[in-house]
Amino acid sequence: MSSEPGEDPSRQPREEDQVDARADGPAPTVVIVSGLSGSGKSVALKTFEDLDYYCVDNLPVELLPSFVRSLMRDNALPQKIAVGIDVRNRHSDLSKLAQWRAGVAELGLHGTLLFFDASDEVLLRRYSDTRRKHPLAHFGLSLPESISREREITAPLRSEADVIIDTTALNVHQLRRRIIAEFALNNGSSLSLLFESFAYKRGVPADADFVFDARVLPNPHWNPLLRPLSGRDAGVRDYLDAQPEVSEYVGQVNAFLDTWLPRLRGETRSYVTIAFGCTGGKHRSVYLAERLAAHAREQGWEEVATFHRELD
Repeated sequence: MSSEPGEDPSRQPREEDQVDARADGPAPTVVIVSGLSGSGKSVALKTFEDLDYYCVDNLPVELLPSFVRSLMRDNALPQKIAVGIDVRNRHSDLSKLAQWRAGVAELGLHGTLLFFDASDEVLLRRYSDTRRKHPLAHFGLSLPESISREREITAPLRSEADVIIDTTALNVHQLRRRIIAEFALNNGSSLSLLFESFAYKRGVPADADFVFDARVLPNPHWNPLLRPLSGRDAGVRDYLDAQPEVSEYVGQVNAFLDTWLPRLRGETRSYVTIAFGCTGGKHRSVYLAERLAAHAREQGWEEVATFHRELD
């Protein structure tokens, strides 16, 4: 199938279609999000959207190069694009994805195929919990038959995938964090920073490199007007900004990180996690993660991301 009438998908791109490889900075990135239904693709696309990717879901695979060219013609090509391609479009031939990926590469974009997988047992349980219909159920297949058939159809995509994420043992929060670590951080040779918030009542993140306890600070939870908000909201930020002990805390933590984080650049690690915890993981820890991430960017760190375990 051609993406446009009379179009040859293997043709060389026109000069005006190509991204100038000589331009400063990395080439625009296209992440193709695929995998089994129920394995986490929707969560992934929402996470990419939160990471400022331009997201399109359920795009027919043969329209991928045309979609990218349309953005180029409108001079609106984003630096980061995520496209969902899977079995929901029953007329697409997923086995030809390599051909259409090559067309995108010829346009000067860097493409990554991300495939999500999970065990049959977990997929069956997820469908049972949500009571959703499998996209192949319209063929009259039972749920186990639909999952088996989808594995067959998507096998070419899995074999060509650059990254495979098995979500069998991951919850939503762990999946979001994995995507952030894979795609918001570690995109270059420099050390990347992840500022994370969490609730102590749910445990300290196991892989945090630095952990700071914010429970000593004034708690916005006790203000009825601030209780429904989070540390991302202006009301909570203004309240905490006005507290002298918060300013002292932030200044001391910033001084510590400004001193020691640069010394980790020579290590073999690719990114460092700085975690802030409070009682509920909603106000103080979120505020601190966002504020110190902003400070890190001001200090010249290029790859900085935030993750709020109890909110995201």
